[in-house]
Order: sequence, then structure tokens, then C-alpha cells
Amino acid sequence: MSEAVIPAAPAAATHEPLPLTGERTVPGIAEENYWFRRHEIAYARLLDRCTGKIVLEAGSGEGYGADMIAGVAQRVTGVDYDEGAVAHVRARYPRVRMIQGNLAALPLDDESVDVVVNFQVIEHLWDQGQFLRECLRVLRPGGVLLISTPNRITFSPGRDTPLNPFHTRELNAGELTELLVDAGFTVSDMLGVHHGPSLKALDAKHGGSFIDAQIERALAGEPWPADLTADVAAVTIDDFDLRAGDIDASLDLVAIAEKATR
Repeated sequence: MSEAVIPAAPAAATHEPLPLTGERTVPGIAEENYWFRRHEIAYARLLDRCTGKIVLEAGSGEGYGADMIAGVAQRVTGVDYDEGAVAHVRARYPRVRMIQGNLAALPLDDESVDVVVNFQVIEHLWDQGQFLRECLRVLRPGGVLLISTPNRITFSPGRDTPLNPFHTRELNAGELTELLVDAGFTVSDMLGVHHGPSLKALDAKHGGSFIDAQIERALAGEPWPADLTADVAAVTIDDFDLRAGDIDASLDLVAIAEKATR
């Protein structure tokens, strides 16, 4: 898959960064960079799907992704339930139109957008089916939903209850497909995010799991070793692969789902 060119954002006004709570990832923090880049790859690789389109990002969080989309889209609206996040996006990313609202009752008209983007959000929602039906409602016929979520098989292996306290229900590829189809979508692609060669080398370097090495240090509440911090800070989206195949071994699921044309 070809590399996307990510347009630069215009200069933003002075703003306070959003706090790092564990519920969302934010840019510009060395120890958080692995997770930020792992989220960012879905935006970068699927950005061309938004070119010239009217786009909704449902659950826009810090807003960096909506701003990336704004560089290629006709118009981008972000919806987030958190008032602080909404204020932050308005201040930092002025080319994104922000609305505070509930994802289970999207504050948009029927058939008003071409693309809905929902990356790393559905696992936080209590009524996932209702949210997906809302996505179908606001999409025009032939519209596209781009959605990503942690793969339950690798993110919380062997557990019914998610390890992340902010997650309500995690999904595997079959469960995500079933939810999308039940909501009225056709799933055209199911892709997975995997470690590329450089991250596999870091897995080996850090005791078999680069992820576990980061989690252990975070839970310890102590300063990170310099080499771990440097390795995390150096991660880029090019260190991840987004591809079909071997889906159950993927770190995150990325689905492309379509609303039927009339």
C-alpha cells in the first residue's frame, strides 16, 4: 500500500495539551509515542478514502486525526462527548468543525456525510450496535465507514473482561464483522495492524514483547530506562504493517464497511 502524504496543519493558537489519562492517546509525549503511532497508521493509510469527501469523525478525541483528514477532505466535522476535548480541538485545530454530542445519537442529519471515521473508539462504547446504526443513518447511499479497534485476541488474550479499564467490550474480527453486518453494512475489507521488522527486532531486544516492556515500566511508576524511552520515541508509522491475512494475530483491526447504494 502506498505511503500517504499528510498535509501540514496551519499554525494553531496557543493551547493547553489534553491530559494523558489512559483513555485516549495524544501526540508529543515520548513515552506515549508507540501507541500514538499505532493509532496514527490507520489515518495515514486510509487518508485517500477521505479525499474531497464530507467526513465525520465520530469520537475525535485529541483531534490530530480529524486535522489530518481536514488536509484532504472537503469538510470535516468531529463529534466527541467530552467537553474538554471539544474545546481543545476548536482551539488547536481550527479547520475541524467540532460538535459536542453522544455517539449513540449523532447530532447530524440523515444521509449528510460521505465517510464516517471511527478509530479506536467503539471499544469504549456501551451500545456498539446503536452507534453503528447511527453511522449508517448519517451516511449517504454508497458511503463508507472506516473503523479500527484493538483485536481482543491479542489485546486482552484469554479474557472476557478487557484489561483496559476504559474499554467496555473488545472485539475480534468475526465479532466486529457481525456487528457491522447486523447494523446494515457490507464489509469490503478487514485488515490488521502488525509489527513490521523494526518492531519485531524491538520485541526481541526488550525480552520478547516491546509492548509488555512499556506496560511494566508504566505500572512501576518509576522513570523509564533511557534505552526504552529512546526506542519508543523513535517509532514511526512505517514501523507497522497494515494488511489483510493472519487477522487473528493482528494487534488492531481495521475494517472498511459500505452502505448500500439505492
